[in-house]
Amino acid sequence: MMPGFEEKRLSMVANQLIRRQIKSEAVLDAMRNVPRHLFLPEKTIDYAYDDSPMPIGWGQTISQPYIVAYMTELLEPVVGLKILEIGAGSGYQAAVLAHLGCDVYSIECVEKLAADASRVLTDLGYSNVKVRHGNGYMGWPEEAPFDAVIVTAAPEVIPEKLIEQLAEGGIMIAPVGGVHSVQSLMRITKKDGTITRENLLPVRFVPMVN
Repeated sequence: MMPGFEEKRLSMVANQLIRRQIKSEAVLDAMRNVPRHLFLPEKTIDYAYDDSPMPIGWGQTISQPYIVAYMTELLEPVVGLKILEIGAGSGYQAAVLAHLGCDVYSIECVEKLAADASRVLTDLGYSNVKVRHGNGYMGWPEEAPFDAVIVTAAPEVIPEKLIEQLAEGGIMIAPVGGVHSVQSLMRITKKDGTITRENLLPVRFVPMVN
């Protein structure tokens, strides 16, 4: 008998996340509970908990579970944290953050993906997520500042408007690099008006579309 989705999700957390040193119990709990398979096209849901990114159409992907957990943990999420997400995709990353009690403002450049993500998030009861179709390079200025920013597609350089919309003391997690060059996941912090950039690990994300 093939394992059900809940069993696969528990196995994913044990074998992909805990073994790779994801330590936040809150993040692990969110990854155990958010139904990743509901954020994938029906033809690929059987692979929802595999250790890999998955295509979601329009040249976009849902990130590998470990990367979702790792980036989430880096944001140091707490209840009420106001987060700007660039690249809603299918809505899975936003759902994980919403499960943690964060208020998420998510922008998606593909109109159909934005609509589908909003529908799934609403159906699952995540009322603390707002999704809109738009240009992530512009951010969401009318809702700024944000305590944290998470970027799930790779710009060649960090857009200045996103740095401007990051609150004092805030954290931004973003992959940076070109399509044909090595990308690096970066942590950007703003303190006393000073921007600090830290390279964390090599990654491969779809390019951020302007």
